[in-house]
Parts: sequence; structure tokens; C-alpha cells
Amino acid sequence: MLHGYGASLLEGALLTLSVAFMSLAVAMVLGLAGAVAKLSRSRPLQWLAGAYTTLIRAVPDLVMMLLVFYGGQMLINQIGEKLGWEFIDVNPYVAGVLTIGFIFGAYLTEVLRGAFMAVPPGQREAALAYGMNPRQVMVRVVGPQMLRHALPGLSNVWLVMIKSTAIVSVIGLSDMMSRAGQAAGATREPFLFYVAAAVIYLAFTSVSELGFKLLQKRFAIGVKQVSL
Repeated sequence: MLHGYGASLLEGALLTLSVAFMSLAVAMVLGLAGAVAKLSRSRPLQWLAGAYTTLIRAVPDLVMMLLVFYGGQMLINQIGEKLGWEFIDVNPYVAGVLTIGFIFGAYLTEVLRGAFMAVPPGQREAALAYGMNPRQVMVRVVGPQMLRHALPGLSNVWLVMIKSTAIVSVIGLSDMMSRAGQAAGATREPFLFYVAAAVIYLAFTSVSELGFKLLQKRFAIGVKQVSL
């Protein structure tokens, strides 16, 4: 039905998932760092985190991808030329993961900041008074509750992130959209292959939504649900 391009699309789909998961890892690190900076008492850290989230909201994802891949490659090689290095060719996979992670780290900054603020401060104070050290308080008391509050926002960010991985095709990465475009050009049936790509994205998002619903139910155990 797909004129022999089914295996190629599946390979591209696996690469898309790989980019999404690695980008999520980068985004989580940046999101945690940004949330801590925004909640700190340091004015410079607050300003830096605020500038980061504002910048990401103002610049389109595609522009950011091109800036990092082409602009970053030029900057690295200009510095390398002065240091006597050989030409450095930036890997599209690395550039794609770092760019998408950098973009969605800004959104996770707000998600995690809100989740942290949703945990009653009295619980942290009680845990410290009980004799726990700050690391134990975070792991045993604050962390699980933060995750419960963050899951809805994290779910939304993840679903958008999966779809946003399509922009890596513009920097030469052979992801699912790139392979669908190649197959469409070779067979002159663009509708067929772009619909196939859309169905695979739909499968990814549907499974993800189910997984997050199960996680929310798991973390809601023992929590009183208030009905309005």
C-alpha cells in the first residue's frame, strides 16, 4: 500500500521518537534549572530565567532551529579557526535535540515553577522539623507532589514537542517527515504519505495521552478529589 516505503517511514518514526525523548531530557534539566532560578532570591538569576522564557515565546521554533544549526556552526568554526581547529560539522541530530530541548525547557520552567508553588510550604517545614535534610525533603515529600501537579502541564508540553520534532527535517535530519517527503516525491503521491505520517503522529499522541492519564491516576491515589 505504501509502495515499499513503509519500512522507511517506520525508521523515520523511531528517529522522531528518539529526538523527542532526548529533547525531553534536555528540556527537563533546563526547566528544573529555570524554575529554581525563578524561585530563588537572587535577582540576577530571576532576570536570567525571565529573559530565557521571554525569548523563547518571542522567537518561532523554526527560526530558533535555523539559528542554532547554521548560526551555531558558523560561530563554532569562527572560534575554531582562531584556535587552529579543523572545520567542525555540527551533527543535525545533536543540533535538533539541543534546540528542541532549549525551546521546551522554557515552557517546562513555568510548569515546574507552578508545580513547586502548589506544594504547601508547611509540608516542607514539617519535614525539615522532623529531621530530614533538604535532599530527603525534595525526594520524599516535595518531589512526588510536584510531579502530581506538573503532570497535566508536562503532558501538554510532551504532546506539542512530539509534533514539533517535524522541524528537524529542515536541517537535513532523516526523520519521519523527511522520509515521507522523499517517498511522496518519488511516487508522486504526497497525500498518501503525509496522511500516513499524520496517522503515526496520531498514534504517538494517543498512546502518550493514555500513559499520562494512567500516571495521573497513579499519583492521585490517596488524594481527596474535590468535585464542584
